[in-house]
Amino acid sequence: MIALGFDTSNYTTSCAWFDGTGGENSGRLLEVKSGELGLRQSDALFQHVKRLPEILADLSLPKDIRAVGASTRPRAVVGSYMPCFLAGASQAQVVAKALQVPFYAFSHQQGHLAAVLWSAGRMDLLERDFLAWHLSGGTTELLLVKPGLQAEKIGGTRDLSAGQLIDRTGQMLGLDFPAGKAIDALAGDLQMGAYPVKVHNMEFSLSGMQNKTEQMHKSGASDAETAAFALSCVADAVKKATEQALGQYGGLPVVFTGGVASNSQLRRNMAPLGALFGPPQFSTDNAMGIAVLTYYAEKQHG
Repeated sequence: MIALGFDTSNYTTSCAWFDGTGGENSGRLLEVKSGELGLRQSDALFQHVKRLPEILADLSLPKDIRAVGASTRPRAVVGSYMPCFLAGASQAQVVAKALQVPFYAFSHQQGHLAAVLWSAGRMDLLERDFLAWHLSGGTTELLLVKPGLQAEKIGGTRDLSAGQLIDRTGQMLGLDFPAGKAIDALAGDLQMGAYPVKVHNMEFSLSGMQNKTEQMHKSGASDAETAAFALSCVADAVKKATEQALGQYGGLPVVFTGGVASNSQLRRNMAPLGALFGPPQFSTDNAMGIAVLTYYAEKQHG
């Protein structure tokens, strides 16, 4: 049985298939003009609609598609909505109808979590409680996840997301958007002391860290030092909040997903806590998690 998944997030168009053991993801970043920090939703939606046929054609798609799924909203909560998801959801429903197979809807966040659990070999966590970080350009949330990937936000940023801090640092350094990979490469193994971010009840603010990063660069710090400092601030805040959560929730497994979870410094900082990371290609936006969830949903209901 083959399950087909679609995900059209704010910055990536992707399709994937999954057969219960393995699969394939095809994805491509949306185009953002040099010097800009994102896209209007109307522009993102247009690019998704234009690119989806190409993305799907790039897949070595097997026969026997029995179910089709898509991310239809950012999070599985009331009121969660973003127009860009209409592109993938609408085309997925058309494909499902044409093939006369079931269509399943999930949230983008659920797809992120499933992609990491599958790629890290921890699908058993689908039926257990665990803690999870969703770290991206628009999200920095610490979640308590219940069986079935029902997530409750219990901590994270109160203002600027981790991805926003990294991208704004990248813009200051003249890097293209999104700047995560370039910032990671610039920082390398350089160790910079982090500004002591205050973390209370698993929540923190990163807006002040943007000011500190700008001040540091203006004072003569190199691009590499500036990049490493920004990443250190993010990693320090996330680690402190994680330690607080582990104390409150009895040492549950901790899963990391989202584009920022690909960062090597964050991975090094979280290693002592036994945090679970997937390969970078399944931490950033992708449709594999949606295909995985679609497969298991059809297996359960089919």
